[in-house]
Amino acid sequence: MDMNFSDRELERYSRHILLPQVGATGQARLREAAVLVIGAGGLGAPLLQQLAASGVGHIGLVDHDRVDLSNLQRQVLYGMDDIGCLKVEAAAARLRAINPLVDIRPYALRATDMTLDEIVPQYDLVCDGTDNFATRLAVSDACVRHGRSLVSGAVQGFSGQLAVFRPQNGGPCYRCLFPEAARTAAPNCGDAGVLGAATGVMGSLMAVEVMREIIGLEGRDETRVCMWDALAGTLQSFVLHRDPACTIHHEKGVLA
Repeated sequence: MDMNFSDRELERYSRHILLPQVGATGQARLREAAVLVIGAGGLGAPLLQQLAASGVGHIGLVDHDRVDLSNLQRQVLYGMDDIGCLKVEAAAARLRAINPLVDIRPYALRATDMTLDEIVPQYDLVCDGTDNFATRLAVSDACVRHGRSLVSGAVQGFSGQLAVFRPQNGGPCYRCLFPEAARTAAPNCGDAGVLGAATGVMGSLMAVEVMREIIGLEGRDETRVCMWDALAGTLQSFVLHRDPACTIHHEKGVLA
C-alpha cells in the first residue's frame, strides 16, 4: 500500500489523518478503494459527495435516469442547469469539481443482472440507494455472486433504513431481510413523498459505513439493521441473521 502523500493530499485530508482510528494508513486505504454506487438520486447524491470529499480513490456510479425539477428538493448534487441531463454525467462533473484527485466512472445504464455482473467485480464494495425492490434484489444477488459487501440504504417519508451485508463472510443478504420483496411493491418517493433532509442523513450514514468497511474500523462485525425515525427522533437497530430458507446459496455465491 502506497503511504506517500503529496502536500496537497496532506492538507486536504489532514482532519482524517489526525484521527487515530484513521491516520495515514486509513487514508491510504480510502485512496486505493473502489466503491460502486447504484442510484445517483436522493441517497446517492449525498453519499457520493461524502465519498469524493473523503478521498475514496475510485468511484463508479450507475443510474439511467435524467435530472428532473422534482429531484432538486433532495438530490443535492444537481442544480437548475442540470435538468434534462443524465444524472451520472452531471454527478461526475460535480464530483470532479469537489475532488479532482478522485477517479469517477459514470455508467448510464440500468442495474440488471447482466450489467451488474459486468461492473460489480471491478469494485471492492457496493452501495445501493435505489428505490424499488426489483433493483435492490438484483444488486444484492450480484454482491452474493461476486462476494462483495453491500451497504444498503432506503428512505420513505420521514424514516430511513440502513444495513451492511457481507455475504462473502457467510452473512445474510437483502433477501434474508425481505424474503417477500420480489412479490411486494415498494412505494417510491414520487408515490409516497419524502423529507429531503432525511435522504441527506441516510446518505451520510451510508458514507460512514463505507468508510468503516474500507478502513477496517472495529465494532460492527454482525449485520445490524438500523431504523431511523425523524418524527420520533429515534434510532433503533437489530441484528439480522442469515435466513436458512433464503433462495441464495451464500457459500458458493450462486443462485440456488
